[in-house]
Amino acid sequence: MSEPLRVVAVADADSFVKWSASLLGSVPGIRAHLLLVKTPLTASAAQERTALAGAGLDASSVSRIAFREAGPWLEAQRPDVVLLAGRGPFVRLMGRVIDTLSRRPVTVAGLPGMAIPAQRGALEYRRHADLLVVHSHREEWAFEELGRRIGVQVPTALATLPFAKTRARMLSPELVRSAGARGVLVAERSAGQVPRPPATDLVFASQALVPMEREERAEIAATLVKAANADPNRRVVVKLRSRPGEAETHLEHDAYIDLLEGRRPSNLVVSYDSMADALSTAAGLVTVSSTAAIEAVALGVPVIALDSFGVSKSLLNTVFVGSGLLGGRSEVIAGRFRHPHPNWLRDNYFHPESESTWWQRVEELVAQRRAGALPARPVRYGRGGAVKAAWHRASVLGRDDRTLSGRAALAFGVPATRAMAAVRDRRRAPGLGTWSDASTDYTLEPNPFHDSIRR
Repeated sequence: MSEPLRVVAVADADSFVKWSASLLGSVPGIRAHLLLVKTPLTASAAQERTALAGAGLDASSVSRIAFREAGPWLEAQRPDVVLLAGRGPFVRLMGRVIDTLSRRPVTVAGLPGMAIPAQRGALEYRRHADLLVVHSHREEWAFEELGRRIGVQVPTALATLPFAKTRARMLSPELVRSAGARGVLVAERSAGQVPRPPATDLVFASQALVPMEREERAEIAATLVKAANADPNRRVVVKLRSRPGEAETHLEHDAYIDLLEGRRPSNLVVSYDSMADALSTAAGLVTVSSTAAIEAVALGVPVIALDSFGVSKSLLNTVFVGSGLLGGRSEVIAGRFRHPHPNWLRDNYFHPESESTWWQRVEELVAQRRAGALPARPVRYGRGGAVKAAWHRASVLGRDDRTLSGRAALAFGVPATRAMAAVRDRRRAPGLGTWSDASTDYTLEPNPFHDSIRR
């Protein structure tokens, strides 16, 4: 293709901003732009700066607009490719905007981190995409099987997680040594590099969704306090995604900042910096199931994937079975972090770069569209028609949807969906492909999280 392809990522929430900017920033020779559409989840200016750090896309390539401006903006820009980067309802809403364009771009969608288990809603909301980007062979297999079982076929293509590409850190495995009676890992720079303090931090990557129970989150907070008290010379860094008043991708209940209030030792600190910055001084990372674990592994930072509350789909940590990374609270306090088993890596996010062919597939789809050989995959309204569409729009946009139809749909839809969710929860039963079944990498049920996009 002679002219550089014009590629626009349309995003709102912080994790999708980071993912889409990093994904496009990794593709050479394109004209990339990031379009942030205003919703209640849209990243703040500070979150945007953090997300763009090291992404390969600078602030001059970012625009912020209201939803009503998205259609005219895209119509004027005429992109070849649109990457829809947001939670499922946002992707579906923007898919309807794509349907109105006179020159239809290739539509790509994906998820911003580890996507095991493959969730039914994640696939159904993106069924109108021309291509679904996944980040591991295991995800390829999981979404293929999920699609077969629910009758939704979306072509997939493999991409390396853009912010977790293996790259040189300030240390190599040979330069990691054990220090102190507790075996806390200490990492040093190699000779000839600019000196800096040893990497001794214990970094905790918090998550909004898991664990769900307040008692379990309080136990994690208590573990971090114990880890800080166990070694006053070691910083324990609680890495948070949003400052007070900011939104993030998922709705957090029982925030760690509140659970730690009034009980923090001086060496237990909170950070809103990028994960890359946090890991640059980390001797080890602890998390339940954050994608930050993959980012840490890529940098050579050892990890503990906390299994004190079990290993289950609802904790999003079944992906770590067989990795050698699972560990308990006592190991966190002692600083006994570990590196993954080599046999786990290839199918779980560390495949050879040559197998990441998503961009080649995108170029093929662009050529097909230009030749008129790629059928459109429009968003179907289904039952409910315009009323349901108004409900979907208002659910995503919140108070930014000032239409009467949106307000009416919310007034009726909020109590109705709560009632349906309660009935659905009572009907949950164990079985193949459920959230309680750890033998599969997909779920046929709606997810169990209380994670409304309405804020």
